[in-house]
Amino acid sequence: MRHCLVVDDSSVVRKVARRILEDFDFDVTEAPDGRAAIDACQRAMPDMILLDWHLPVMDGVDFLSNLRQMQGGKRPRVVFCASEADVAQLARALRAGADEYILKPFDRAAVETKLHEIGML
Repeated sequence: MRHCLVVDDSSVVRKVARRILEDFDFDVTEAPDGRAAIDACQRAMPDMILLDWHLPVMDGVDFLSNLRQMQGGKRPRVVFCASEADVAQLARALRAGADEYILKPFDRAAVETKLHEIGML
């Protein structure tokens, strides 16, 4: 089974993402901040990461930069979550190693489209 790590400081967003991803047969784990996400990746590198931009402790871009330097950290497909289509912000995320981005609030159809775009469906 494919594994997705959902990284968001909002428990509601994590719950919604979990339900959607489990419908697509993903095993889902959650992290409320970038540091917890690094710890989760050290325990078990996921196949995919749904990553929020604004996080406590370590923001999404810093997490992504650290992830890509970890052993096996280039493998996960990373979908960056943003609350607005700020071109500079999205370009920074893509330069840091994001594979794709999705705008919040997202729904099942938007997640399905992104999963197809990154080759996870």
